[in-house]
Amino acid sequence: MTELSAFFKAKVVLRNLKMLLAVSIMLWISCGAPTAADPEYDVVIYGGTSGGVAAAIQSTRMNKSVVLIEPENRIGGLTTGGLGQTDIGNKIAIGGISREFYERIKSFYDRPENWKWQEKEAYQDGGQTRTGANENSMWTFEPSVALAIYEDWIKNENIELIKNEKLDRKNGVKMENGKIVSITTLSGKSFSGKMFIDATYEGDLMAAAGVSYRTGREANSEFEETLNGVHTKLTDTTMSGLPAHNAINHNFVDGVDPYIVAGDTSSGLLPYINPDGPGVDGEGDNNLQAYCFRMCLTDHPENRIPFEKPQDYEEINYELLLRNYEAGEDGFPWINSAMPNRKTDTNNRTGFSTDFIGQNYNYPEASYEERDRIREAHRNYQKGLMWTLANHPRIPDHIRNEVARWGMCKDEFEREDGWQDQLYIREARRLDGVMTMTQYHCEGIEVVQDPVGMGAYGMDSHHTQRYVNDAGNVKNEGNVEARVAAPYPISYRAILPKENECKNLLVPVCLSATHIAFGSIRMEPVFMVLGQSAATAACLAIEQNQNIQEVDYARLQSKLLEDNQVLGI
Repeated sequence: MTELSAFFKAKVVLRNLKMLLAVSIMLWISCGAPTAADPEYDVVIYGGTSGGVAAAIQSTRMNKSVVLIEPENRIGGLTTGGLGQTDIGNKIAIGGISREFYERIKSFYDRPENWKWQEKEAYQDGGQTRTGANENSMWTFEPSVALAIYEDWIKNENIELIKNEKLDRKNGVKMENGKIVSITTLSGKSFSGKMFIDATYEGDLMAAAGVSYRTGREANSEFEETLNGVHTKLTDTTMSGLPAHNAINHNFVDGVDPYIVAGDTSSGLLPYINPDGPGVDGEGDNNLQAYCFRMCLTDHPENRIPFEKPQDYEEINYELLLRNYEAGEDGFPWINSAMPNRKTDTNNRTGFSTDFIGQNYNYPEASYEERDRIREAHRNYQKGLMWTLANHPRIPDHIRNEVARWGMCKDEFEREDGWQDQLYIREARRLDGVMTMTQYHCEGIEVVQDPVGMGAYGMDSHHTQRYVNDAGNVKNEGNVEARVAAPYPISYRAILPKENECKNLLVPVCLSATHIAFGSIRMEPVFMVLGQSAATAACLAIEQNQNIQEVDYARLQSKLLEDNQVLGI
């Protein structure tokens, strides 16, 4: 054989080998070869809220592989979205990672270089959030500071964080033998895990997994409560005898006409009034307490963005606000709590304020696109409200002049207009779990024996609807403000689905509670506490190869106490 023919023969053999290799690779892939796009973790957390962040930190501290998946671009939920006036009830109830967060806040503001817009000595917090002279925690903060602390924490704990990945709510949860095997996002990314935690405000993962849940308000009769369901009349006590205030707070003054042409019923109702009436007192419905944006405002001229008039502004949407002042309202329509650096956490107050009452009922079950529309409608409503308060001649001078001093902050959120994207989802879905927390638990009449955290805030619900009363005036309905006697324990079983529905899912945010009990539990520091406890239980279940409902409570309790959780007072 000549050297030339040998050369060509070798080329043919090499070509055939390449073809055989290519075919083999194609067959290997088609038969389901493993890919880097489908990693497996010990703990998969969906929802980068404050509770989700705490769960991720605890998982990695217990030496478990963890991924934290946030459907939007910003982690921290309301804690980084404007709610800097921490709702606590009693500071002694807050421990563990949640307490660590507020200690980090204090350390940040102890440094003089972090006071850009005012001197540290000029700042004064107040009420339940006032930091004591010898206290090592601080309970008021700027949203951007909370975000920086969370991001630094996640980086230092080596937590894998994935943002802008929304769960495929129709086909994105793979179940086998009563357990979640993997979840898939709309982009096609899949995440396999041994344990899953739903830390969203909406409860999207639990719903997609087929777990039972509730929305709206239960009738009082369902759990023999007194503060649930419809409330148009004043109730002055709870079951335990403590004061409760329903209906009267954050309401219209008497005499506000509800019709487009005052006194003319044929002209139709003004916007956002329920034409069907409020329903029967104590009966349940699908109404949700109102949402709003917890605005971060400033009066510093170099950092202030003046309130702008929305392009689609219609004065009729604010006619009830104007009539309320003309009928005798004299209060400011906001709670303007001072935050560091001449900023605020601004919340709803009086009968017509930042709450967009009755316009959120569809939110829990809505598509992502519809949720975006609901969120934008809330933002435009609130923009129009602030412009009206700051500029309209029918607003009393002392209110108009004060509101006009304020504006959105240039240095807080990503949007050019200074508004955040995090809507205050006060309540959406609620797990229907192994047990349900009720008014009895909040009032201390019933006490659970398997606590994983403590609630301490009063039972609180914002209004859910506007209606016309028997006198022909407009009123709000749904507000409840009821004290609790002392911090009370929250059951481990309240964050667990029923075992026949899912064996490896925990729900520390949309936990199992009635509407009125959830109104006490639903506070950011408590969500962090419950997130840590959920992760602890998940890790113990992995170590013992158990379903999440089978975790030995004594073992869980021991680990929670070791990690400085507060389970009793």
